[in-house]
Amino acid sequence: MAPSKANPDAIFDAFIPDRNDPAALRKRVETLEMLLERSFVIPGINRPVGLDAIVGLVPVIGDVVTAAMGAYLIWEARNLGMPKWKIARMMGNLGVDTALGAIPFVGDAFDFLFRSNSRNLRIIKRHLDKHHPGTIVIDQ
Repeated sequence: MAPSKANPDAIFDAFIPDRNDPAALRKRVETLEMLLERSFVIPGINRPVGLDAIVGLVPVIGDVVTAAMGAYLIWEARNLGMPKWKIARMMGNLGVDTALGAIPFVGDAFDFLFRSNSRNLRIIKRHLDKHHPGTIVIDQ
C-alpha cells in the first residue's frame, strides 16, 4: 500500500472551513491586523497600539511571536494567489519590522511607529478590491 500524502494545510482546513472564500479572508486579515496594530488607544496621546508593540517589549520571544502572527497574513495572501512581487513586498515589510523591532529600546519605538501589518493589509485589500470586487466593504 502506497503511503498517502498528508495535506500540509489540513489543520487550517479543520479550523477555517471557508478558507478560500475572499470575503472570509478579508474579514480574517482585517481582524488580525486590528489585533496586532490597533487593539486599544493609549490614553493621553490617543495613539492606537496593538499586540505588535506590546508583546514586542518582551525581548526575543515577543518579536518571534509577532513575526509569526504577521507571517500568517503573508500565508493568507499566498493562498489567495497574489503575485510573487506583492508577497515579496509583504515579506520585506515584515522583515524590516522584525529585524529593527528586535533592537532593544530603539526597536520598541520603531514598532510603535512602523506598522508592517497595516501596510500588508493595504496590499491585500487592494488586491481583493481589484480581483474580488464583491468583497468590498464600505466603512462607516
